[in-house]
Amino acid sequence: MRPDARRFENWERNVTGQLGLGAAVDYALGWGLADIAGRIEPLAAELRRRLADIPGVRVRDRGRRPCGIVTFTVEGKPARDIVAALRQGRINCHVSGQSVLDARARRLPDVVRASVHYYNTEEEVTRFVAAVAALA
Repeated sequence: MRPDARRFENWERNVTGQLGLGAAVDYALGWGLADIAGRIEPLAAELRRRLADIPGVRVRDRGRRPCGIVTFTVEGKPARDIVAALRQGRINCHVSGQSVLDARARRLPDVVRASVHYYNTEEEVTRFVAAVAALA
């Protein structure tokens, strides 16, 4: 047995987190994973298409089956500035830094990360795109 506090790590666990995860899984299964994906994927595809139409905005997503996470850059503007401005308008998004999996290999700068979900509306996508267009 270790002589320091790490000896207790095998016995302690985040019970609240485990219960929350279980509740989230039950909730998602109640909606149906295929139904959730059937809502998220077209909504994210529409967001990508509309962002790509904005001069100076470059969608950075790749993959055979894109998910609800949409990443993009705005030419000449740091991602942190775009995120800060969007948050001022009560639009939630994040800066995604250098991903070990692929962003370093692609030499991407930090990107803006927007995540749509089944509860988002087309009107929210329109509002997001208009806000980004005003910043580009």
